[in-house]
Amino acid sequence: MRTRKKILAALLTAVLAVLSLTGCHGSRGRAAFQVPEQLDESAKIVLTFWAKNDTNKTQTAIYEKAISDFEALYPNIKVNMRLYTDYGKIYNDVITNISTNTTPNVCITYPDHIATYMTGDNVVVPLDSLIDDARYGLAGSELKFDGPSKEEIVPQFLGECAIGGTTYALPYMRSTEACYVNKTYVEKLGYELPDVLTWDFVWEVAEAATAKGPDGNFAVNGQKVMIPFIDKSTDNMLIQMLKQKDAGYSTDSGEIEIFNDTTREILRTVAEHAKTGAFSTFKISSYPANFLDAGQCIFAVDSTAGATWMGSHAPLSDISKDKFVEFETAVRMFPQYDPENPRMISQGPSICIFNKEDPQIVLASWLFTQYLVSNDVQIAYSQTEGYVPVTTKAMDSAEYQDYLARSGEDNNLHYDVKISAAKLLIDNVQYTFVTPVFNGSTSLRDAAGQMIENVTKSVRRKATVDDAYLDKLFDEMTALYRLDQTSMRQQGEGAERDMGPLPTASKALLITLAVTWVLIAAYYIRERMKEARKN
Repeated sequence: MRTRKKILAALLTAVLAVLSLTGCHGSRGRAAFQVPEQLDESAKIVLTFWAKNDTNKTQTAIYEKAISDFEALYPNIKVNMRLYTDYGKIYNDVITNISTNTTPNVCITYPDHIATYMTGDNVVVPLDSLIDDARYGLAGSELKFDGPSKEEIVPQFLGECAIGGTTYALPYMRSTEACYVNKTYVEKLGYELPDVLTWDFVWEVAEAATAKGPDGNFAVNGQKVMIPFIDKSTDNMLIQMLKQKDAGYSTDSGEIEIFNDTTREILRTVAEHAKTGAFSTFKISSYPANFLDAGQCIFAVDSTAGATWMGSHAPLSDISKDKFVEFETAVRMFPQYDPENPRMISQGPSICIFNKEDPQIVLASWLFTQYLVSNDVQIAYSQTEGYVPVTTKAMDSAEYQDYLARSGEDNNLHYDVKISAAKLLIDNVQYTFVTPVFNGSTSLRDAAGQMIENVTKSVRRKATVDDAYLDKLFDEMTALYRLDQTSMRQQGEGAERDMGPLPTASKALLITLAVTWVLIAAYYIRERMKEARKN
């Protein structure tokens, strides 16, 4: 009797397993989010918000005020904030928490990172249906605050948040790379600073600045230290140089194209100037602003968001007051190969929402996300550094225009270098670009920067950067960052994603197989029972 029950139980399990295949195939993860009909304001909702902040207490205060104001509008929603000092740490913690379903509700991050978060199905909420929702979408009828419409978000910035044609984030702040120039020293060396820097000009002036006087000090500043050109983000450096030359980096689908002849040419040029001491990097020498402010650097490349650290009167400089050197600071576009057709990277944090089982929690997360792009938050946060608001609603407001017009009134809120950096992006949005986003794009970006770092270190150690060196470097980068696996990874993820319901013919075949096995099993059991009765 027990044997018969075991057989029947096993058969039933097998049949149910086969029948379950007729539903869908290749899916995993949470159910896709559906916009609720109404926000349940009687339900207590607690959101977790992860954001990045270094040492800027003003930014922390802006976040805290935004949360307080939002909670006053929606008393049933409480927002708990966790601050990080580095976007990389946010990225690592999110990756760790995906497997335990303990991701935050709202997170300030980068599209490159979001592409990796999406390796699990329905982990990150696609926003297109939310954006267009008449009630709770951008400028929706049910909002309790004056948020921007979809048309009021700068199209380039919103487009940067799309992955595979689907919007997975809202832009929060935007910046670009700028070159902060000691104009006084450029003119002292006998040059006139152009409106748009070219690479030929930067390299020529940087080499001239390496000359030393009879006392052994550098002639241009009379000091023992001078690094004419320092770049903070070498990944962006190589990416922008390749873009300016229309050379390969990667395809939209994740095929790696960076290991090409143009990259070789650029790396040889970098090595040439690193060898003479005309060029260095943040990772090797330290923060470019510290050298610029002390009169020990002429061209300091950093984000426009870092403008408050740059210049003789920088309000957030890390060096002591006695180290400052008085000079005129000019803010210029990142150096160009063709000044008539400039290309500069668009960068800056975006906001994504993580999916949860309760759609009310996701809707509350979306409302808070929208509040972060409202004028009060956008204008206040952009004024802390050289960031630019992501909406024309904020940019065109009387408050923001007044802020820009008061450039140079003081060395804090209206610090001229900071406002010049913001204007640099506002006036040149049409020349910006972003790199393709895919699972593995973060690794490719890291490899780009590491190649600049490696050649710079190598020539300082008397190594020769030739074809053999570059061949080996390309192989090392491919292995270290697993770039040879990127294309396969993209294909694998596509195969793992939900492919929808099985075709009708496939369902019929599986059902027929299941019924056949049931009949065979029934016949087998019937015959065994007959034999048992005879005995």
